[in-house]
Amino acid sequence: MATTIKLEGEVRDEFGKGAARRMRVAKQIPATIYAGGEAPVFVKLPMKETTLSLRHTNALFSIAFGDETKLAVVKDVQRNPVKRIVEHVDFYEVKAGEKIDVEVPVFVEGTPKGVAVAFVDVQELKVRADVANLPEKIVVNVDGLTDGTKVLLKDVVLPEGVELDMDDLEESVVTVEVPEDATESTAAPEADAAAAPADSAAAPAADAK
Repeated sequence: MATTIKLEGEVRDEFGKGAARRMRVAKQIPATIYAGGEAPVFVKLPMKETTLSLRHTNALFSIAFGDETKLAVVKDVQRNPVKRIVEHVDFYEVKAGEKIDVEVPVFVEGTPKGVAVAFVDVQELKVRADVANLPEKIVVNVDGLTDGTKVLLKDVVLPEGVELDMDDLEESVVTVEVPEDATESTAAPEADAAAAPADSAAAPAADAK
């Protein structure tokens, strides 16, 4: 479920490229906290702690600045296209007990039967959950599933308190099948085995001459 991360920030009163550059030199990241119908709040956050925290999907942030503390989730992250460092973060303020829609990555666990392989058809699922229980991932178990099996949206087991927010429940999320190269590799030894008796039968004929 959701990881709650506390960040100690400061109110930001400088804007523009020059100000952002000075913040990065001071190991800080400019950020904006948006709230529906209210003016956004501009803050600066510690670079190292913030960058590490962004590795968590759908984390809940408790951001303290001045005399205030706001709960928020990440809305957007801007990174330098070359250096890949975080240049700016947009947050969206949420309230305790509020339910929101988020996109959650799909992972598979387990081993299908034989040489079959599991392929993820839908990389992310849109779900609705309490801000305190936002899932970081949805896990689909494929252990023992056979070639041709499909795990549909309606078959996915969701964490407690999480609701699927997608329309087509018959859509395939994971498909289990034998790859073509695996079929070819297993067929080759069989062909060699079938040819072996013919070769051994030809040997006595050659000796007879």
